[in-house]
Amino acid sequence: MRHIIDLCDLTEKEFSDLYKLTTNIIDRPEGYADACRGKVLGSLFYEPSTRTNFSFQTAMLRAGGTVFGFADPKSTSTAKGETLKDTIKMVSGYADVVVMRNPKEGAAKAASLYSNVPVVNAGDGWHAHPTQALLDAFSLRQVWGHDRNAFKGKNLLILGDCAHSRVCRSNVLLLTKLGVNVSLCAPRTLLPAGVDNWPVTVHTDSKKAVRDMDAVMCLRLQLERQQAGLLPDLREYSKRFCLTTAHMELARSGAHIMHPGPILRGLDVSDALADSSQSLILDQVSAGVSVRMAVLY
Repeated sequence: MRHIIDLCDLTEKEFSDLYKLTTNIIDRPEGYADACRGKVLGSLFYEPSTRTNFSFQTAMLRAGGTVFGFADPKSTSTAKGETLKDTIKMVSGYADVVVMRNPKEGAAKAASLYSNVPVVNAGDGWHAHPTQALLDAFSLRQVWGHDRNAFKGKNLLILGDCAHSRVCRSNVLLLTKLGVNVSLCAPRTLLPAGVDNWPVTVHTDSKKAVRDMDAVMCLRLQLERQQAGLLPDLREYSKRFCLTTAHMELARSGAHIMHPGPILRGLDVSDALADSSQSLILDQVSAGVSVRMAVLY
């Protein structure tokens, strides 16, 4: 296993191999029950997490390994002033792999320089969330087709707070590499800096943006990362950018709905759509464990 910090160097073949391994794990879980027997995962979550934290722990336990770590840095020596460098050096002496989430962009890369074992980036600020993008791509390939050309010519819209979303960046990087035509839609103040240089189409009108889409990925409005004076009016934002049934009537027939969570219902996506047959949100949750088992394998 190698460090997984970003997806810049991931090839289509590597994703295809990961897809095959993940489907094997789903189809024959008993064959992987001892895949990580005797291995230890160090789980370091400096930021709140439910899905990512729980799914990595579940993945390691289902593969026969064990887990230690923290979900609150205030309970560790970090609260006493210990540096990331010293924490990683210490933890990598106990663990066989380190999974880390940190609010600072580049923290995962820094950790990989100090660690004696592989580091998996579980999210570093707004920069990257590679395993989320892997499980999102896996979920899409499950419904779009199992062959390597399943992504070619498909259209996907990422709708919402793209500026502060590591999920957005990692999905754009991976999905465009796999052949998906990716579009972004957000208020201009919530589009990433330099987005004109990204391999995407940019919209600010959500109803125009959803036309001819095969899937729409909604993003949470990340209020905690926004400057107080620049916070959007939530009522106006919901009116313009919350995905509704009216939007999906403009998308392609059978278009799917995604969300990395947590869902702000009525702000990111309507209740009706989040729980509809078009929704892949629970599929993404289920895929999270299997994909992360494959990553740890």
